[in-house]
Amino acid sequence: MYERLTLAPPDPVFGLLEKFRSDPRTNKVNLTIGVYQDEKGQTPTLNCVRQAEYQLAEQGDSKSYLPIDGYPEFNRLLARLVLGDAHPVLNDRRFFSAQTPGGTAALRIAAELIAGSGPNKKILYGAPTWANHQQIFAAVGLETLTWPHLDDSGRNISFDQACSAITRANPGDAILLHAVCHNPTGFDYNASQWQELLRLVTKRGLIPVFDFAYQGFDRSIEADAQVIRDFCAGDHEAMICSSFSKNFGLYAERTGGLTIVARSQEHVPAVASQIKSVIRTMYSTPPAHGGRIVATVLSNPELTRLWRADVDDMRNRIREMRHSLSEALMLRTGSDEFAFIDRQTGMFSFCGLSVQQSQQLRNDYGVYIVENGRVNIAGLNPSNLDQVADAIAAVSATVRA
Repeated sequence: MYERLTLAPPDPVFGLLEKFRSDPRTNKVNLTIGVYQDEKGQTPTLNCVRQAEYQLAEQGDSKSYLPIDGYPEFNRLLARLVLGDAHPVLNDRRFFSAQTPGGTAALRIAAELIAGSGPNKKILYGAPTWANHQQIFAAVGLETLTWPHLDDSGRNISFDQACSAITRANPGDAILLHAVCHNPTGFDYNASQWQELLRLVTKRGLIPVFDFAYQGFDRSIEADAQVIRDFCAGDHEAMICSSFSKNFGLYAERTGGLTIVARSQEHVPAVASQIKSVIRTMYSTPPAHGGRIVATVLSNPELTRLWRADVDDMRNRIREMRHSLSEALMLRTGSDEFAFIDRQTGMFSFCGLSVQQSQQLRNDYGVYIVENGRVNIAGLNPSNLDQVADAIAAVSATVRA
């Protein structure tokens, strides 16, 4: 059997991480993998997380299995974090939440649910998107239909093409939407675009799958959820895939969640049973530690206050680095060619470099970015900003020349 296997292509992000680690240069800069870093280039453990872990250690909780859908208190608080304390969906009990191993598992379970709901199901999304999306949907047999997320300039959203794609979709198909901080481009819909987009989604009878990996990294914890909350306040179905890797710094704990919003409370038992069936055959139960950390923080007012302050600090540092990179590139190029970076949101920037330029950036200057031009803005700090700006200006000058 094994002699018939061929090498799978390397992951576009983790493959570059391996190259970075083996690079002997001491001045190399890693702006590939989506991990938040502080001004010292370290991925910190949040203070609220440390305090929650102390509390959990003192309690000495059992290491027995969690329920199939995870830690009940985590699931209760997840729904409130996403939808808000007094949301009509919660009051009407027309939702189901499940703890998952990261946002990736939440997306995979959502994909399984879509694929199992009927034959010939499709999912639409704007391209480019997170590199793993296509693989997740293809793994369950979903046909994917795409539209260009950006226009030909690469510096503006191609909104008309998004609307056109929706009007061509079949009722019952799914549509993947980055709720906030688009990965990889950094370009989000504005308020009026969101309103029109979701109006078309409703009119066409599509099921939105909100990838919600960066709650709190654009405006605030509450404001970043508003699009989801407004949509779900109507008589709509939705799937919301949350991750606590970034906003809690729980990368290694693989902590995420899936929240399903139904039209009626009567639909929830069947939804819950199908999700549990998928989970049972995939990983049986989620890991406990990360979910208990999140639940401990969100159930304690003082720890919640500390967490929100930490999220504010991370968001503001990313904004500062985004603005500083844009300004540094304007100084070096003598133009506003890279001013669009300041308009983007979240951890990532589609900086406009080609595959060839991204490779040149890595080979000649030791600056590693994803080959599609995605830069992890959260990997910038005062000690490497000038080096990165010099390198990007240099490789972009080869085109201008």
